[in-house]
Amino acid sequence: MTAQLIDGNALSRQLRAQVAQRTQALKARGITPGLAVVLVGDNPASQVYVRNKVKACEDVGFHSVLEKYDAGMTEAELLARIEALNNDPAIHGILVQLPLPRHIDDHKVIEAISPLKDVDGFHVASAGALMVGQVGFKACTPYGCMKMLESIGMKNLRGKHAVVIGRSNIVGKPMALMLLAANATVTVCHSGTADLAAMTRQADIVVAAVGKRGVLTAGMVKPGAVVIDVGMNRNDEGKLCGDVDFDGVKEVAGYITPVPGGVGPMTITMLLVTALEAAERL
Repeated sequence: MTAQLIDGNALSRQLRAQVAQRTQALKARGITPGLAVVLVGDNPASQVYVRNKVKACEDVGFHSVLEKYDAGMTEAELLARIEALNNDPAIHGILVQLPLPRHIDDHKVIEAISPLKDVDGFHVASAGALMVGQVGFKACTPYGCMKMLESIGMKNLRGKHAVVIGRSNIVGKPMALMLLAANATVTVCHSGTADLAAMTRQADIVVAAVGKRGVLTAGMVKPGAVVIDVGMNRNDEGKLCGDVDFDGVKEVAGYITPVPGGVGPMTITMLLVTALEAAERL
């Protein structure tokens, strides 16, 4: 049995078309969704990500602002810019591209963003809202993973066992909470887990999100399971690959996300969705 692919590019196109429609409806009411992207320093990967985010905004009809600063910008200067964006009525979402230069405290910067404009879902208030089931911004990558599950008919996960590999604040923890909210029974595994394979072999859904090649292999997967690969690594030939041994696991799983073309495109798409939701709440 070869697994069916969950195509992140195709699902992204579908969701972005819906975002564009909803954006037009907002514009008819005199509201143009606005997203500000702040980039400090010249990290090449960050520059690519930021460029993709700005282009995605323009494609769906958003007003987008890109603010680029050199790596010498002080923390106080960055905090002042965030405060100005917090008070700008044309901006509904603020995204500060991480990582920041070492002399700037990431946590302090994230907490300075208004929870009403925290489209990345990283603010403590956003994390808390997710924890207690209140309305708030969801972290984009796990939100995208949930949309991928929905796309294969897995919206209510009652009776399903989901295993999340990884406990980061950006993916692992919010992923576990979103799965829990969808009625899954959730196990979170990490570097302190004694027997990872014993856990994953019980899982109907596995989300691999540690940033390490080969974390999940064919012998660790229950036949027919859904495997979501959040990892982004390079193999020995320098090609993009995930955390999952794709060639092996696809022969056992029922569904699998490819890398590239799986979770990656969904992350930027869900950023557009959260920015749109911020504008719609006005």
